[in-house]
Amino acid sequence: MSEHYDLLVVGGGINGAGIARDAAGRGLSVLLVEQRDLASATSSSSTKLIHGGLRYLEHYEFRLVREALQEREVLLAAAPHIIWPLTFVLPHHKGLRPKWMLRAGLFLYDHLAKRKRLPASRALSLNGTAEGKPLLNQFTSGFSYSDCWVDDARLVVLNALDAQARGAVIKTRTRCAALVRGTDGWTATLQSEDGKETSISAKAVVNAAGPWVTEMVNRAGLGDKAAGLRLVKGSHFVVPRIHPHDHCYIFQNSDGRIAFAIPYQQDYTLIGTTDVPYDGDPAEVKINDDEIDYLLDLVNGYLATPLTRADIVWDYAGVRPLYDDKNSNASAVTRDYVFDLDTGDGDAPAILSIYGGKITTYRRLAEHALQKLCPVLGNDASDWTATSVLPGGDMADGNFDRFLSSVRTKFGWLPEQVAHRWARCYGTRLFDIAPNAKAIGDLGAEVAPNLFEAELRFLMTQEWARSAEDVLWRRTKLGLGMEESDINAVRDWFANRADQLAAQ
Repeated sequence: MSEHYDLLVVGGGINGAGIARDAAGRGLSVLLVEQRDLASATSSSSTKLIHGGLRYLEHYEFRLVREALQEREVLLAAAPHIIWPLTFVLPHHKGLRPKWMLRAGLFLYDHLAKRKRLPASRALSLNGTAEGKPLLNQFTSGFSYSDCWVDDARLVVLNALDAQARGAVIKTRTRCAALVRGTDGWTATLQSEDGKETSISAKAVVNAAGPWVTEMVNRAGLGDKAAGLRLVKGSHFVVPRIHPHDHCYIFQNSDGRIAFAIPYQQDYTLIGTTDVPYDGDPAEVKINDDEIDYLLDLVNGYLATPLTRADIVWDYAGVRPLYDDKNSNASAVTRDYVFDLDTGDGDAPAILSIYGGKITTYRRLAEHALQKLCPVLGNDASDWTATSVLPGGDMADGNFDRFLSSVRTKFGWLPEQVAHRWARCYGTRLFDIAPNAKAIGDLGAEVAPNLFEAELRFLMTQEWARSAEDVLWRRTKLGLGMEESDINAVRDWFANRADQLAAQ
């Protein structure tokens, strides 16, 4: 007999993980399947910001911006270890938007939603300041405002962990190969990496497949009803740190777009993003030469020391699965989310397909999705995620600095760099990595610099990590700057545990 669930969620990005968490917290039985690793596509390829989207005000997306600004406060409280405030410096470019327009936009940004933790915007003089030092001399003034940084891939993992803790089943490396609608529910054929197929049934389906959302609609036999999907590529690259302070720059361009230069992983600066129409395989998306030139030209219009291709140490690209609002400008296509709820003739088993969305508003998206699905599932549980912390975020008063101090005191033998990274990645869950450790030797072999067997085992058994790439580029970001020999050592560690992984 096949397993039966109230809800099948297809897609292990931020929307799918957020919906699985919300649904499980309402008492629904949930299965989430992801064909690769959690956050392996769009959700680990973002600009890694929790932000209202200042530039969306120019497109009159006031509801989207207001909702995103409200969510900054909610998410800061939910995950203070992986989300924290970030100050943005916006130099005034005399040839572009006038000062009055910037000031008016920032005033609106400050007041569209209540702020509890983040300061208001203010005017800046850049002459002789740390903020002005990396810039060309022509940039003498500007503004600052606040948004937040987020470790995007870890946010997905934390939502999946919380979903699992509340009863959801999470299956990675599992493809939903077919969906068949019956009179009482859906039958799904699931395919594992080794090709083995199993069948499950569910009362309703959430299609959160991101760039593959239309493909899933087709597999459900509803291709003629698919909403318009527009794939837009966003690319980024990373260079050695271009400034010593912790602020982020937001640079305007003459085409109306902007780019960010964000402090990244202590020693680097993350620069992005582009907005390019995309029609290829989402799994094969890569930055191209034109995008590199575009970003270099944009930031070099501001920097006193120009960047070159030789400075780039890493790059990545992702595909945003946006709702096609027929806008001819890829940058102006709405980032708001759109639901397509199909119930056939009115009482057939439901499938909810999701288009668009921002990582900032994923929790509200999930909440709205359950508000649509609960009535057809006969569930009357209340909304609950707005006041619930994510795993590891339950530190006293949400005070990360105080928590980090306590970690350093308790684990005085742990290298400071490791203690800080563990606190950021895992929050209070770090105590579960090696609960009986009293010395560095208790963590097992140092497989790669500052990466010990205890952490690898924890990621493999507790966070669905099955390869070096899962660990180095999504769970920890340690791959940046790591020697190839060290990356291979992590690959070998996983290869030597193939039997254990197959049994999971």
